Amino acid sequence: MQCVSISHRSHTISELSDKINELLKSITSENDRLQSFRHELEKNLNETTKQLSSLSSVYMRGKDEVTARGEEWHKLIDDYVKKLQQQLDDLWRESEAVLQKQKQEFQEMIKKIDAINTKSTQLQKSKNVTEMQKFKPVIEEQGTMEEFTQYTTPVFYACELDINFWQASFGYIQKIQEKKISLRGRKHVAADTVKMLDIPLVPSIIVSGFPADKENNNRLYDMAVTDDKKVWMGGHSNELKLFDLQGNLQRTVSISDIGMYICMYNKQVVFSDSNDKTVKKISDNKKVVMMFQTREWIIKGITGSSSGDFLVCLHKNDQCKVVRYSSTGTVLQEIQYDSQGQPLYQATGYIAENVNGDIIVTDHKKGIAIVENVTGNIIVNDYKKEIVIAVDKRGIFRYSYSGKDGSFC
Repeated sequence: MQCVSISHRSHTISELSDKINELLKSITSENDRLQSFRHELEKNLNETTKQLSSLSSVYMRGKDEVTARGEEWHKLIDDYVKKLQQQLDDLWRESEAVLQKQKQEFQEMIKKIDAINTKSTQLQKSKNVTEMQKFKPVIEEQGTMEEFTQYTTPVFYACELDINFWQASFGYIQKIQEKKISLRGRKHVAADTVKMLDIPLVPSIIVSGFPADKENNNRLYDMAVTDDKKVWMGGHSNELKLFDLQGNLQRTVSISDIGMYICMYNKQVVFSDSNDKTVKKISDNKKVVMMFQTREWIIKGITGSSSGDFLVCLHKNDQCKVVRYSSTGTVLQEIQYDSQGQPLYQATGYIAENVNGDIIVTDHKKGIAIVENVTGNIIVNDYKKEIVIAVDKRGIFRYSYSGKDGSFC
């Protein structure tokens, strides 16, 4: 049998059958792709519908939590007011007793002096020499006070209300978060064709070129990956370097401190400068710009958070804490003590936030690598302190981990 078309008379029916099968295979594959896409859309639709149906309860629960927090603060304030009032009552009684005693002492002393004055006046009139001789040692022995104690009354000093401080202590509302999940152009792959790699693939190795420090031979201290798949590196030099993933150096920026702690924020690399206690960024025009200063606190690890804020590790003398800052340097939250009032940290170093919003802090100064995997786990290698501390987004201690053999990852 042959094709009935004049121009295709030489084609056999088998050739047409092959063409039809090829077209059907292509159409079927594309239809499978669209059905897979529809399945994804349906899942997202169901999730969005659930979110909408639970929206009222979620926001009402949030309002209830804020109200409960307010009531808790009202109770704390009422209890503290009562405590101060009780202190004033106790001081009132104490002051009254002290002043009454002092008043009595003054009255007795004045009474003695008045008696001496009366006797002296009588002797001046009588001119009695014998009485004068007896009275002379008496009046000479009567001493006078060189000083006396003056008691002040208690004064209530109203501390200035720092809105940043009480907001950080009370709590704040996390903004609505947007997470872009790409659906367009997603390649459909049949389930039976997906294969896991037996051996991890190393696509590239980047040589940073940083010099080694003399104490620990460390070169690379921190890294931050950009949206366009490049990586900023900080190391043991006064430079930050930008590489592509093939290891080609794209840019070098001079800084006034070593590149110990860096992160990405709003598509710009941000780093800490311990010399002048500032957080700085590299602007789009390649200039170093100061974002905010931490005054007497030395900055260590920094990271951007899912809420659009900064999480910063701070040191001062033997104190350590984690502070949440806005982009302008406003303090939103401070994490320093556990529920028992004991210090959480001894020597904070690097910091990260996992997908749950938990804050992960390594308790050392350097020599640490932090990686957050897709499940939200933090993988850490710390060669000295060997301890990782995790607190939740409210600053409440969750757990700590220490490697058994002195190092872990």
